Amino acid sequence: MPSIVGKRQGGQTYYYLVESARVDGKPRIVSQQYMGPAAEVIAKLTGAAAVAPVRSQHKRFGDVAAVWSVLAGLDVVGLVDDVAPRHAHAGASVGTYLALATLNRVVDPCSKRAFADWWATTSGPRWVKLDEQALDHRRFWDAMDRLGDGDLTVIETQIYGGMIDRYGLDLASVALDMTNFATHINSTNERASIAQRGKAKQKRVDLRLIGLALVVTRDGGIPIVSHAYPGDRPDVTQFTTVLDELVTRYRLLIDSVESLTVVYDAGQNAADNHALVEESGVGFVGSLPPSDHPDLLDIPRTRYRVVDPDRFGELTAVDTTVTALGVTRRAVLTHSPTLHAGQSRGLDQTLAKAHARLVDLQARLDRAATRRSLAAVEADIATILKPRWVGQIITTTLTGDDPATFRLSWRTNSRARAKLEQRLFGKRILFTNRDTWPVADVVAAYRSQSEAEFGFRQLKDPHVVSFSPMHHWTDQKIRVHVFICVLALAVAHLIRRAAHQAGLHLSVRGLLTELAGIGETVLLYHDGGKGRPRAQRILTDMTDTQRSLYDLFGLDRYAPTR
Repeated sequence: MPSIVGKRQGGQTYYYLVESARVDGKPRIVSQQYMGPAAEVIAKLTGAAAVAPVRSQHKRFGDVAAVWSVLAGLDVVGLVDDVAPRHAHAGASVGTYLALATLNRVVDPCSKRAFADWWATTSGPRWVKLDEQALDHRRFWDAMDRLGDGDLTVIETQIYGGMIDRYGLDLASVALDMTNFATHINSTNERASIAQRGKAKQKRVDLRLIGLALVVTRDGGIPIVSHAYPGDRPDVTQFTTVLDELVTRYRLLIDSVESLTVVYDAGQNAADNHALVEESGVGFVGSLPPSDHPDLLDIPRTRYRVVDPDRFGELTAVDTTVTALGVTRRAVLTHSPTLHAGQSRGLDQTLAKAHARLVDLQARLDRAATRRSLAAVEADIATILKPRWVGQIITTTLTGDDPATFRLSWRTNSRARAKLEQRLFGKRILFTNRDTWPVADVVAAYRSQSEAEFGFRQLKDPHVVSFSPMHHWTDQKIRVHVFICVLALAVAHLIRRAAHQAGLHLSVRGLLTELAGIGETVLLYHDGGKGRPRAQRILTDMTDTQRSLYDLFGLDRYAPTR
């Protein structure tokens, strides 16, 4: 029989409609429905007007709950805490701090100093109960200090191993790529040796850089191995370290590495690197610069065959062999009309810039408006013709014996351009030891490289799943920051992968925007007496897409009960 039960809390009694039953021979409450305080119950029974809320609050719910559900499913808190026990005076465990930092990094990246204010705008405090002091930025720093390089390696292996098992990730083919990130670490800082000036891929040559290598699955672009390194080191020098880590981790999951195929671009090509690939016994799909293999470029177009019109449109290819990097292996020479057209447009733009600069130089020489020596003018011309292919198409003639008589003329060789396009444009050489794979599978594997590139682009998005801001200035904390960022990328891509499998084809930002649209409204009631206002929590109305995401990620477990 249902009965009404009162519970005393904060000097007020709240009533519930409960139903009891015997479970294993003992009385247990099997259902409970909140009714409210006495005044509200009487108002409902007598039909009196309901008490109006005095104010409301609005909290972020959907995106925060979805990310936390993934972190909870991976047991990030527990796995970190097994390696790094909490400090006796810490407000929370090390794992809790890292999980919270990862959550923030996914949905709304901010500094640790700003975290507490941001956290108060979300529904998270309902299921992660921490006091205000525990969210001080210094407590986050203390937690980060307890993690050394060895700890991070153990934790990463445990988390990503569980991720592979839980989500059934396909490791048959993985992509490896490297990039670097600009930082604002002061030049005089000697505690951040990992941040060095080098060739900045974000074009910020004035800033110190941190290099990052990622190995991601072809299945969803999920990172499974990461490696941070000083930004002044060429990517090619880090290849062996990353490959060793990948092979070691793969062997922990699968006895043999023969089923593993690593995909990487020509930037990793070096004789020593490839010798390690051959020695490891893994499969590989790489690429070679077409201009280094003129014999392949000379293969007539009549030998090219359409690869797979359904998957790759008008892409054609020749299946052959090539000798490179000390071995002879299978080569798939492809021609893409799309790539061909893009290279042709790019050359048009480059030639137009060269023409404009030549016109300007010619005009200055005609006016005798220069005092530069012959060598200096020739150097100017060489700089103009330096961009790729320009010197093969534009020929120049400089006459005169002194600055007053220097004259410049040039011509564009249309026949040379047409020959260049016919021979080189649109072509790639794919290099592999997967001799039994169909050509289409080799092409698909190589194109999975875009998954790693997409992950790097995501980390450079300043709004979600971002490497920035990074307010750390020591190698140890920078490495923990990198760990958090890569874990955030993995969580975001796991969410995107799950949505894609459910038929919701959204980008990471689009997906997080939809989830953020599921908000929590807090209605605050007060009868004018003593005590804090009573809160009633409800979720905002949802679109069909938001409802699907709500169900997909099991957000009901985090939804307010009343």
